[in-house]
Amino acid sequence: MEINVLEEKKGKFVFELEGASHTVCNILKKELWKDKHIKNVGYTIRHPLVGTPEFIVETDNADPKKIVTSTCQKIAKDIDKFAADFKKEVK
Repeated sequence: MEINVLEEKKGKFVFELEGASHTVCNILKKELWKDKHIKNVGYTIRHPLVGTPEFIVETDNADPKKIVTSTCQKIAKDIDKFAADFKKEVK
């Protein structure tokens, strides 16, 4: 997955997630909404077959790039925990 930054300014971060599906985008969007500094977050895919997801993250002037980074780290940690729990149960 490749990230292309389209716009970055105080309180707003717009980026593309090349190679991402709705699954990844929905997980990221849902987790971002849990942050108290998020004022708006969403994504769009301009063409369903060949489009690249474009995220818009707006905050109350908190650093949106840091929020996205920490949210991605949390998602990765949750996935690792799920994988470990799954392996333990499915031996």
